Amino acid sequence: MTQLDLRKKLSVLADAAKYDASCSSSGTSKRDSLGGKGIGSTEGMGICHAYTPDGRCVSLLKILLTNFCIYDCVYCINRVSSNVQRARFSVDEVVELTLNFYRRNYIEGLFLSSGIIRSGDYTMEQLVLVAKTLREAHDFRGYIHLKLIPEADPKLVEEAGLYADRLSANIELPRDEAMGRFAPQKDVGVIKQAMANVRLKIEAAKPAKKDRAKPPKFAPAGQSTQLIVGADGAPDTEILARSASLYGGYGLRRVYYSAFSPIPDSSSALPLSRPPLMREHRLYQADWLMRFYGFSAPEIGEASTEGMLDLAIDPKLAWALNQRAQFPVDVNTAPREMLLRVPGLGVKSVDRMISVRRYRTLRLEDIARLCRGIDKVRPFITALDWTPGGLTDAVDLRQRLVGEPKAEQLSLF
Repeated sequence: MTQLDLRKKLSVLADAAKYDASCSSSGTSKRDSLGGKGIGSTEGMGICHAYTPDGRCVSLLKILLTNFCIYDCVYCINRVSSNVQRARFSVDEVVELTLNFYRRNYIEGLFLSSGIIRSGDYTMEQLVLVAKTLREAHDFRGYIHLKLIPEADPKLVEEAGLYADRLSANIELPRDEAMGRFAPQKDVGVIKQAMANVRLKIEAAKPAKKDRAKPPKFAPAGQSTQLIVGADGAPDTEILARSASLYGGYGLRRVYYSAFSPIPDSSSALPLSRPPLMREHRLYQADWLMRFYGFSAPEIGEASTEGMLDLAIDPKLAWALNQRAQFPVDVNTAPREMLLRVPGLGVKSVDRMISVRRYRTLRLEDIARLCRGIDKVRPFITALDWTPGGLTDAVDLRQRLVGEPKAEQLSLF
């Protein structure tokens, strides 16, 4: 195999991997190659993390082992009936690429997925062999994220968790019934069972305080999944409810959202155009509210219109405008969980406020110093020297906070 052939494979299989959003390099255990042992690290100086505009981490070599696939999922560009250029890496080629890219300081780890070839077991064996070779033959200590093949033998999944930092099995579609229409070879029950098994293994790998011998680590960065937005007609409220059940039922670290993108020669059952990227962004914001701000999916959905989040304002502000009876809140006495619901206040800002108010009574200028911007916060709080009066209930409050839409010159063409 010539170097030119390898570059062509990389071009094809890196491009094919871009549709999987569940790619992250956070949350794993700390490892490094200090002291001359091993190759790579998961933290420290010299890590070249790069991020896309919507916050996705791209510091990993993100590729497919192959884009050949025996499945015919209508939303997937790599489906068996798709007319795309095909390529396949060998295990040694993926190992070589990972090590070479690391040594050039381009990456700090590997995100490896694959189409299904021959069978789920065979594909999972190949993915595991890549991670095993990196870890055992080359003492690679960087980050490894492996895509699970849910129907593979549980023993292979267990082996994958011993070598990978994170595992992910994508649910893909918010609605179970859509799986039967769009991905007939996949079984939602099998995917959920695989995720449940991973959760049990992760929990079993957590040592108890009284344990002297620690169990071997299993996927220390946890597991994640992806939901495609806009393919099956599910509204935002249904998508968030699905995410909440996945977090609660399987202990996921992250649910990733990927706006449906039309693909060549697609089925007539799929939408003709992609949803607005702002919709994907609002779902990420709502997801953040559920994970860090104490919001439930139904609460976020209260401010939606026909199940869709407001694209013009963020979900927290939309909720606050819809629940004005709960405001203003006194920043000097309100509990942490209520302060977290104030538009414009983040987790760090709230924790700083709670720390400072133990020693002094907070004024508006103190709040301004502790948060990024006071304009959005002012209508929803009271402080020692500030009360919003009728501002909280003002009919035009939304317009005041959002501002006038920017004027755009119409195109003559």
